[in-house]
Amino acid sequence: MTTSNPSLHFLFFFSLLFSNSLFLRKALADGVTSLEAKQLRDEVREMFYHAFNGYMNHAFPRDELRPLSCEGEDTLGGYALTLIDSLDTLALLGDRERFASSVEWIGKNLRFDINKTVSVFETSIRVLGGLLSAHLIASDYATGMKIPSYDNQLLSLAEDLARRLLPVFDTPTGIPFGSVNLLHGVDEHESKITSTAGGGTLTLEFGVLSRLTNNPIYEQVTKNAVLGLWSRRSKLNLVGAHINVFTGEWTQKDAGIGTSIDSFYEYLLKAYLLFGDEEYLYIFQESYRAAMHYLFNDPWYVEVNMDSAAIVWPLFNSLQAFWPGLQVLAGDIDPAIRTHAAFFSVWKRYGFTPEGFNLATLTVQHGQKSYPLRPELIESTYWLYKATRDPRYLDAGRDMVASLQYGARCACGYCHIADVEFHKKEDHMESFFLAETVKYLWLLFDLAVGPDNLVENGPYKYIFSTEGHLLPATPQISLATEHCSYFGAYCNTGDSKQKTESSDVSRDHQETNGSRLYDEWDHSGFPSDSSLTPVSGLIKGLCRGLTHEQKYGIKYLASVDTPPEDESANQREQTVVQSTSVVVISDQRADNSPSKSNNEHESHKN
Repeated sequence: MTTSNPSLHFLFFFSLLFSNSLFLRKALADGVTSLEAKQLRDEVREMFYHAFNGYMNHAFPRDELRPLSCEGEDTLGGYALTLIDSLDTLALLGDRERFASSVEWIGKNLRFDINKTVSVFETSIRVLGGLLSAHLIASDYATGMKIPSYDNQLLSLAEDLARRLLPVFDTPTGIPFGSVNLLHGVDEHESKITSTAGGGTLTLEFGVLSRLTNNPIYEQVTKNAVLGLWSRRSKLNLVGAHINVFTGEWTQKDAGIGTSIDSFYEYLLKAYLLFGDEEYLYIFQESYRAAMHYLFNDPWYVEVNMDSAAIVWPLFNSLQAFWPGLQVLAGDIDPAIRTHAAFFSVWKRYGFTPEGFNLATLTVQHGQKSYPLRPELIESTYWLYKATRDPRYLDAGRDMVASLQYGARCACGYCHIADVEFHKKEDHMESFFLAETVKYLWLLFDLAVGPDNLVENGPYKYIFSTEGHLLPATPQISLATEHCSYFGAYCNTGDSKQKTESSDVSRDHQETNGSRLYDEWDHSGFPSDSSLTPVSGLIKGLCRGLTHEQKYGIKYLASVDTPPEDESANQREQTVVQSTSVVVISDQRADNSPSKSNNEHESHKN
């Protein structure tokens, strides 16, 4: 088994995520001209509205659309799931009218005091995340999508929903049950077995809610869940797939990066990036290092026994496809490129990625032949293009659009593919198609044309939730733990309705060789002048006594060129990647594990 042992090129973030519009003059893909990129962006926009209008005309207010029969179905709780999941995509597309009318309808009509048993994981990432993201957009003039009549209705709904989810955390381990009844709480016969992803992928949504409402309980219970899982890791720093929330015993010891575990890794890194909690950073570093050592069979990932590291499944499952995108966030670009190329080769072979692809037989895994419109490979394509501006990722995006248009488009929306070998359609469209799949495709081509959207040019820098919802690094969210004794700290006033107004000062930054220097940059957009007067009674300027890392959990460095290929990674004083605005700093480890030089592996190109 080939193992990878990178020096964990872990960043304290990268200017790529916090840049506005870099590399606008870079060449596009060989077959994708600038004009075609614009046409593809417009085509993806039309794809969104074909599906969204199909839902609104034939399924609303039921949860999801059946795109073949043009009917609706309730799949989660019976509360207009697809509309909630689509809110921030409407805002991203600049559709002020439909965004405002949708927010208004939800504020007036949505209620959670219903006798429905729901998945805690899916309800958190789709509904709670959708409400919070839309609230943050609708309540802030700086986003350009402020709704004048809006009065925090979505935030109130989000808090009501979260209160109804809280009983699931009442377990001896702190790891939550997987389901809850929104009216009656946890059923006495509820299963005590939950997945690692289910217990460890709640921190962003609940943490944001805590910081918006000044109620720490939501953030505390979700962090306790993560610590409960991590404290039961194996001696190899691996976690299994399923665990008993009462005894803490692993009921499935298969360790991987895909099904049942995937977003556990994702939220460790993103919780650190959004909240600056270094405990999440430490756990991510340790777990990522273990995953790369024991699970990485270059360029694929396998599942192993968490105790012995013996291979259990030589299987690519489609949920693994988020991993290259996460590696971009972590600054580990080289393996991300190779893995994405391998994963995309499966898409090219079938037109879609099946739920499972057997690496031993190189065939679709029996019983895992479907493609339910998943966004993960598209998400990684977007992040790798943003990091590298490599034209191959626009080519990949074009192929993905073609596959969806010719293989999945139905009368009223887009259909699940029941069998990727025969492209048989199934009458179902998950809400995440509108929340993620088309969102990442649109962002990819908009980036190629020259971005003009909330994410790239807006007043804040955004972390994407695992459902693709936009969570901004506003002072109220990212600086909530600052103390008012520091000049310039974010002061928690206890008024959840008080809003931080955006400064209209210039946010121009110095540019050098296509990358930006952020040494003196402030998230809130305020200039680095500690003599600033207070704004809205909340922001008082910058605190000179704190470093940026202390304030934001983020460190910026100027990117530089890649060293010669024959220079091994462990010989570098500072780990760098190509001048793509991805900025990393090396983690000098004390272990004696061998490190592979960059030229030992060739990137796969399609």
